[in-house]
Amino acid sequence: MTAPVPLPQGPYTPRTTPLALAPGGAPLTSRTVFSAAHVVADPYADIGPDDPAAVDWESTLAFRRHLWSHGLGVAEAMDTAQRGMGLDWAGAAELIRRSAAEAKAVGGRIACGVGTDQLPASGEPALAEVRSAYEEQLALAEENGVQPILMASRALARAARGPEDYLSTYAHLLRQASEPVILHWLGPMFDPALDGYWGSTDLDEATDTFLKVIAEHPDKVDGIKISLLDAAREIDVRRRLPGGVRCYTGDDFNYPELIAGDEQGFSHALLGIFDPLGPLAAHAVRVLDTGDVAGFRALLDPTVGLSRHLFQPPTRFYKTGVVLLAWLAGHQDHFTMVGGAQSARSLPHLAKAYELADGLGLFPDPELAAHRMRALLAVNGGTR
Repeated sequence: MTAPVPLPQGPYTPRTTPLALAPGGAPLTSRTVFSAAHVVADPYADIGPDDPAAVDWESTLAFRRHLWSHGLGVAEAMDTAQRGMGLDWAGAAELIRRSAAEAKAVGGRIACGVGTDQLPASGEPALAEVRSAYEEQLALAEENGVQPILMASRALARAARGPEDYLSTYAHLLRQASEPVILHWLGPMFDPALDGYWGSTDLDEATDTFLKVIAEHPDKVDGIKISLLDAAREIDVRRRLPGGVRCYTGDDFNYPELIAGDEQGFSHALLGIFDPLGPLAAHAVRVLDTGDVAGFRALLDPTVGLSRHLFQPPTRFYKTGVVLLAWLAGHQDHFTMVGGAQSARSLPHLAKAYELADGLGLFPDPELAAHRMRALLAVNGGTR
């Protein structure tokens, strides 16, 4: 029996048996499911805090193969990959190229974030500069054969003077896209610089502008990803979409009910929480594929406590818990993040994340996870 782990909140006795969720299985059919995947930093890179990120490419790509092996799609170079929080455009571009090649090699589904983060982080760019930056990234995605996800742009948020600037910018980009894209609305809880996106801090007005973009170009929009942590608003938007345009939930608080849906429809998924939940999420969707909604909810509902813990304010630091769980699960040999983001959460927060994840049976080797958690505690504050 594994010895108790002396967590800050008190001794915790780990599970002895994990969930048995082997790779493989039938393709997912009732929902399209993407996991927004994290990146792993090189712990031995001799760099300073202002230097470009040094990515541990072997571990980073191996994690994507893990997700594909369970039948999930990979949403690449998104918020979970620390875009704008340690990973710059040069690093993201290389990540997209390498992941696209891996996806082709294994037959995995991939979509990638397209934004404007090659522009300076301050100042007020012209709208033409914002369009040009988007175009550069859109071209790279299409050159590498991956579906583009038009991400919300900090630069556009600074440059736009109202809804019309958003409408004209997105219309310009959608006309150029060779294949349908996914539009992404990332709320200010994930990135405070995006407050007032779509031209208004009034969410009803912003929603109307967002939907107008889609209504004017339905043939160029595969779907939308909404990350507002507001289930009622997502359902409202979902019901107002043109036929054939999907809603990909980005709500890491309410995903089971949104994916399960109701008599008027459902959401697909593009979620950061499906990084640590990958195998369990894929298994749950296969249960849903059989029409067993109750069985799907029975599997995913218990995971919401972990997700709400990881995504608690400041929500943008959820990546720290995600990378911790990947290390504890044995997917990488260290807990090192780009930009030193492993220090963005407190030790009690990380200890609670471990306890919740272990309680769900997410660690393939509970003893390894317990050993690593003890080591982290010992290095960072002892075992009081």
